[in-house]
Amino acid sequence: MSYVIGLDIGTSSSKAIIVDVSNHQILASAVCEHELLIPKPLWAEQWPEGWLKSSYQVIKECTQKAKVNAKEVKAIAISSLYGGSGVPVGKDMEPVAPCLIWMDRRAEAEVQWVKDNIDLDKLFDITGNYVNSYYGYAKMLWFKKNQPDIWKKIRYFVPPNNYIAYKMTGNLAVDLSSAANIGGIYDINTHTWSEEMLQVLGIPRELCPDNLVECSDIVGGLLPKVAEELGLTTETLVIAGGVDAPVATFASGVLQKSDHVAMMGTSTCWGFLTEKSKLVRDMVSMPYVINCKKEIYSFGGASTSGALVNWFRQNFGETDYTQLEQYIKTTPAGAEGLLVLPYFMGERSPIWDAYASGVFFGLGLHHKKEHIYRAILESVAFSLRHNIELAQSQQVKLSEDLIVVGGTSKSDGWLQIISDITNRPVKIIKEDVEAPLGDAVLAALGAGLISDVNIVKQWGTLELKAQPSSKNQKLYDDMFGFYKQLYMNTKDQMKALKNI
Repeated sequence: MSYVIGLDIGTSSSKAIIVDVSNHQILASAVCEHELLIPKPLWAEQWPEGWLKSSYQVIKECTQKAKVNAKEVKAIAISSLYGGSGVPVGKDMEPVAPCLIWMDRRAEAEVQWVKDNIDLDKLFDITGNYVNSYYGYAKMLWFKKNQPDIWKKIRYFVPPNNYIAYKMTGNLAVDLSSAANIGGIYDINTHTWSEEMLQVLGIPRELCPDNLVECSDIVGGLLPKVAEELGLTTETLVIAGGVDAPVATFASGVLQKSDHVAMMGTSTCWGFLTEKSKLVRDMVSMPYVINCKKEIYSFGGASTSGALVNWFRQNFGETDYTQLEQYIKTTPAGAEGLLVLPYFMGERSPIWDAYASGVFFGLGLHHKKEHIYRAILESVAFSLRHNIELAQSQQVKLSEDLIVVGGTSKSDGWLQIISDITNRPVKIIKEDVEAPLGDAVLAALGAGLISDVNIVKQWGTLELKAQPSSKNQKLYDDMFGFYKQLYMNTKDQMKALKNI
């Protein structure tokens, strides 16, 4: 028997599954939360020790639940949240500062410097990406300018999944999807660090690890002490993996350019496959996790989606998800005139505005918390539609069906809202897994247990969950127009207010 483990390190938790390769059956799964730090407005950081502890916990839990022979666990592949700057480590490979993750928007001054001093057309042509405080290279410049003492101690910036792989194996490698997602310093044409952009940005080449690998490549075997802690053997291979969004997209069986997937967890990443000549400037692009040097994955994303649900639950005292589903059913579409802008941590695409903030518009005494909840869910769906329409305006061809993975896929009511607002049938992965399933397939590929990537379509089953309702179409079309206009009418005031 041969088993593989898929491990995904998310913003709020780590998740793992163990799969029997012979029949692609998921034998066990586990989830463990870890801490997200927001020390100041628009700052978001994490210490990798939390990732390491939660990762080890879910791997051990999976193997114990499945009761498999340790020698038969052949490989582990690791995906992770986009780690922004990556973990800044010193010469001993230990962190000298926290990782500034994707959500962190502190590097606005550095973004302005890039806009004032760098040829942005050349930046896009070389890297396939643009400039925003979302990107890791801007956060690296923040360290350089604002923490010079820390900057002097940094040996490497290491993406989260690659850092955990290093701790497991003692070998340092950076997968191509994670390298490219740093933006600014990765050449998407040659799949190497860009010496030209590193020089003009003032980021030393030696801070970027030399060993760039494909997502299904072997990093190494488990170190003896790690194998003992996990209850595995040193023969268990660790596979590089990649950024969680394209890995979750792969888990959905996306192998052709028309398919598209919305990964909706703490944030939303809606993405599709494309090619270099058709990249959209206002989206994020990186090598796909399969056929890395030929296929490109592009996505647009909202900074907060599931995070807004957590915000609502914490501040309105709602802990029962069954009650939240009831709120959706009993509240009419449009939340009786309440419109929300979901920009609670600035926003990524398509507006790329770190100063954007949350707005409740049209709030009246007749509104109750169930109206607020439904309006929040609708706002996330409007954001998704905004990104889809941006891609379509650039002649990106999309299949009719929209695949949704992540926590949102567990809410039938929210899926119906998404279907109504995007006017698309919505499908989910029936097995209730996302990136960990893609990781498991990558693990099997990397270990040589399978050879055909199309097998991913057999490991996960797509299920139709929602069809668009014609009765809500005009209402939502009108509200979407208001949604876009409301931001345009308030964006200057948003920035002014945050600067007070």
